Amino acid sequence: MFADRARVRIHSGKGGDGHVSFRREKYVPSGGPDGGDGGRGGDIIAEIDQSCNTLSEYRHRRKFSANDGEPGGKRRCHGSDAEDLILRVPEGTIIKEASTGRVIADMSGSNLRQVILKGGRGGLGNMNFATPTMQAPAYAQPGKPSRELDIELELKLIADAGLIGYPNVGKSTILSRVTNADPKIANYHFTTLSPNLGVVSLDGGEGFVLADIPGLIEGASEGSGLGHEFLRHIERTRMLIHVVDASGSEGRDPVDDVYKINEELRKYNSRLAELPQVIAANKMDLIGPEAEDPSERIRAEFEPKGIRVFSVSGVSGKGLKELFYFVNSKLKEIGRETVTFPQEYFPEAELSGEEEQLPFDVHKDDKGVYIVEGPRIEKMLGYTNLESEKGFLFFQKFMKENGILDMLTEAGIQEGDTVKLYGWEFEYFK
Repeated sequence: MFADRARVRIHSGKGGDGHVSFRREKYVPSGGPDGGDGGRGGDIIAEIDQSCNTLSEYRHRRKFSANDGEPGGKRRCHGSDAEDLILRVPEGTIIKEASTGRVIADMSGSNLRQVILKGGRGGLGNMNFATPTMQAPAYAQPGKPSRELDIELELKLIADAGLIGYPNVGKSTILSRVTNADPKIANYHFTTLSPNLGVVSLDGGEGFVLADIPGLIEGASEGSGLGHEFLRHIERTRMLIHVVDASGSEGRDPVDDVYKINEELRKYNSRLAELPQVIAANKMDLIGPEAEDPSERIRAEFEPKGIRVFSVSGVSGKGLKELFYFVNSKLKEIGRETVTFPQEYFPEAELSGEEEQLPFDVHKDDKGVYIVEGPRIEKMLGYTNLESEKGFLFFQKFMKENGILDMLTEAGIQEGDTVKLYGWEFEYFK
């Protein structure tokens, strides 16, 4: 089965926690802090894999998680960074944030590898928090948390030209005739369910990639049938080959078919309606030698509008050489720049609302005094005048908003107990 869309949840790795330890060496009775930093959590990275052409791997597995970073160790040992998790995708895959549909990455052109979700940074060990006033910090920084995101993978085929048209007009037959593709072909009154890619090889080493887009119908732009599923695959093409059944064997008017399909293109994406187009009046082998040539009516309708019409037969191959040499020359005029979709969603900015996690430590010493320590507290006391009413109110707000009052409650503090912060002592009242 051709899988061209999948929805998965990705989970980056958490950063390893910093370590709290102190030097314990012979003849060094009061060694300093030597707790090491935690390792970085694994990133989630998308990478183009030229050997795959569908998203089938992501149909059967819905969650991808990177490993966490290792915690730091004693003796200043740094925890190991976690390995990144690589999501291998075919070229042309667009990665979107699932709930909004905004583009995170377009894996095409020169974009071969992109970080989708970064892992958490490792926390700092207590060796980083020693200061002249606090030479033995008993706290370390926890690792930054992991991140989780639901994403949608959507494959938009990268082809130079696309074969479009109603079901059963002979697109697959033409593709099989001029490329190395092997589409399933039969005289069915319904359409191929999978897009097919093939390379058209011309003299002199020239050629281009051709996509057979499954048959479109009226209402495709609104999703009728499998309209949206198919239309997305021609968003990158540089030129369209509109195949019609010139013989009318399906009972439809080929001129009317062209107008209807072009209207569906315009409704879905106005850019598609403006792409250079050529018409292949197919199934000319079904026209008897004495019958009127139906391609002349198609030619009279569209060539004055600048759209070339070629009489072809996918079965016999008649007219296909002229058609594809013309397409090749037009593609050279257009140039080979790949249509890419710009990034609209930036996970690093969208998901990083949390404040920097710096540690606090609350403990009770052997005299029953509650000691509160932490680099943010020390920094705050450095710029806050606690002797002023305004400064003391700011101090109280800081203690509450950062959860320090809750930590004191959990530690068992009672009214009248003493709290000590870097030389300042307070009596605790609720």
